[in-house]
Amino acid sequence: MKKPLIVFGATSFVGQILCRYLHELNHDGSVNWLMAARSEEKLKRLQQELGGPHTPEYRLADAGNESQLRALCEEAGVIISTVGPYALYGEPLIKVCVETGTDYCDLTGETQWIRRMIDRYDAQARDSGARIVHCCGFDSIPSDLGVWFLQQQAQAKLGSHCQHVKMRVRNFKGGFSGGTVASMMNVAKEAASDSALRRELADPYSLCPADSKPRVKQPKITATLDDDVDSWIAPFVMEAINTRVVHRSNALLGQPWGADFMYDEAVMTGAENKGRTRAKLTALGQPLMMLGFAVPPARWLMSRFLPKPGEGPSPEIQRKGFFDLVFVGHTPDNRTIKTTLYGERDPGYGATARMLGQAALCLRDDVSRDDKPGGFWTPASALAQPLIPRLEAFAGLAFTTELFKQ
Repeated sequence: MKKPLIVFGATSFVGQILCRYLHELNHDGSVNWLMAARSEEKLKRLQQELGGPHTPEYRLADAGNESQLRALCEEAGVIISTVGPYALYGEPLIKVCVETGTDYCDLTGETQWIRRMIDRYDAQARDSGARIVHCCGFDSIPSDLGVWFLQQQAQAKLGSHCQHVKMRVRNFKGGFSGGTVASMMNVAKEAASDSALRRELADPYSLCPADSKPRVKQPKITATLDDDVDSWIAPFVMEAINTRVVHRSNALLGQPWGADFMYDEAVMTGAENKGRTRAKLTALGQPLMMLGFAVPPARWLMSRFLPKPGEGPSPEIQRKGFFDLVFVGHTPDNRTIKTTLYGERDPGYGATARMLGQAALCLRDDVSRDDKPGGFWTPASALAQPLIPRLEAFAGLAFTTELFKQ
């Protein structure tokens, strides 16, 4: 039997959603997984809630206790971490996974932390065989695999890659959790006091290997009318992580989409005057929000009204949530292809748990170490080919090709 998946942070908000999802998948006892967290009381409560003939075992481990983390790694086929903010709590587990050659997935969107982990541990991960795959939730599986799918379709239908790809959020419904808020606040707090970090966060190639960093000027999204989708658009709050992951995928795959590849993301706000107004308000509101997170008095005030860690959208909101994304690609000779990605459930939580669980199963069961050896990978560069059918079969995602023009 293959070594188990271990959900570390099982009692966190997303961790509990993930555990319920894996428990449903394991109705016949075939998944082989365990829970881990620092609180035995909470683990027992979750175990009792799950119930049934295939109730998972649990292990006790604290994010700062390397001996406990090492014991998890010795037992695990893949460790899934939901313990964030990762910049505050995530490094000890990365360190131990790399030392022991243990595969790892998480749902971080903290660009600055990912860069630090790559710089510190990538060479050692290559030596030990540990495969580290960050960003396996809503940031950034839909963007990363959405671009990969569009490029595969472009090659098949147009005989060419797309030089420029746009992702547009056509619609979505969901809620914030306290963990996401805490991570965003921590990034803003770090950047406020570190000019080098601010420059790094502004670099669209910040996650690319040093020897494959193109310097093509990337599009900067403002409130504008986008003819490709017949809608006004505004900056998308998750663009800061998603674009970096997509560019790293292109680099790790050997730049199949070209060294001059361009990628941008935006949210569609509608047509005519109402759409223009929403676009302008959104473009103004996002930097003000991040400024508020960076300034101590404003951060304290905002924290009183935003969800705390451990809090998030209700089960009903999670079930009713969804996301609907449009990808538009233009080839170097200006032919066009359009694909879509629809996902069931709240994007940040219900859908994220399913994507994260399937990514870990895919890494363990479908991707050999001969094909993808140790190192720091992205979802598309490590998992895309086998993961997309998994997501369509078991996670409520649907990838479709809507239009292509020869």
